[in-house]
Amino acid sequence: MKWPKTLSIADARKMQERLQKKVRLTPFKWEPRYVAGVDASFMENRVVAVACLYRYPDLTLAEKASAGEKLKFPYVPGFLSFREGPAIITAVRKLATKPDVILVDGQGIAHPRGIGIASHLGVLLDIPAIGCAKSRLVGAFSEPGRRKGSWSPLSFEGRTVGAAVRTKDNVRPLFISPGHKIDLDGAIRIALGCSGRYRIPEPIRCADMLSKKLKARE
Repeated sequence: MKWPKTLSIADARKMQERLQKKVRLTPFKWEPRYVAGVDASFMENRVVAVACLYRYPDLTLAEKASAGEKLKFPYVPGFLSFREGPAIITAVRKLATKPDVILVDGQGIAHPRGIGIASHLGVLLDIPAIGCAKSRLVGAFSEPGRRKGSWSPLSFEGRTVGAAVRTKDNVRPLFISPGHKIDLDGAIRIALGCSGRYRIPEPIRCADMLSKKLKARE
């Protein structure tokens, strides 16, 4: 499915509905070799996206790629994919090595229509994807334990759509949700495996910091 050059909110909603039907949540029991973190920074009329590729599980940086594009979609809650997705896809495709998993600063299926940016990107790139959001968009949860690795399910409309996961002792949890071609257990395992000294998984931290540096240069 190609990304339209122009898109209304109504058209974006229809595209989400089509893509949501393609989301697949499947067990992910093997160990990836490469994990990419993606993020984007915004200027008035442009977006800069970065993909940072890490070797797994030792978390050494293998490669970085970036892409800048003109903004074509307004900020609308629940439609983040259309604002930064095209540039992120370009950045990921610039990587010489295809990632086995993508970590996204945003939601997977923990989304009002079950198609957050991690699910959206996962389907379009045909790569397992995990949403690692700093805040909750939908659902209810109980506070997990205070130690790293503790988690509690995130429930929305009668189903489990993710988890509140403690990625570092005594810090606010991240909201981890499977995006595509991975299940919740696999999403939590990989997200924790990519979390080191900080609350945010290292590949996403890299992408966030680099996107801000590139933004400052433009």
